Amino acid sequence: MAKGHRSKIKRERNAVKDTRPSAKLSYARVSVQKACFVLDAIRGKDVTTALAIVTYNPRYASTLIEKLLKSAIANAENNNGMKAENLYVEECYAGSAPIMKRVKPRAQGRAYRIEKRMSNITIVLNER
Repeated sequence: MAKGHRSKIKRERNAVKDTRPSAKLSYARVSVQKACFVLDAIRGKDVTTALAIVTYNPRYASTLIEKLLKSAIANAENNNGMKAENLYVEECYAGSAPIMKRVKPRAQGRAYRIEKRMSNITIVLNER
């Protein structure tokens, strides 16, 4: 066995590590399609404009994304020492999460399945 093998792997992993500030919301109770309507509106915008968009957007997903965006801004300021004025939304995407399956009683003893969809939402910021 080679000595220092694990530390070499750790050094290599840290060398390619993504240092951009980000925030992730797992198992959000909103479907991917509905979350993407809001995410498409803020992608590529600076954070002050993006916050204004999600604050006045009437969709339910915008309240979740607003909290997530504020968290990503706080991560950038505290962990990376970046200024909020220089930040913009570089990446934002939603992926599917586990689906809650429910049953709805229907006529003549039938049962229909209801799928309550969840999503994992990620926002990545960067400096201009």
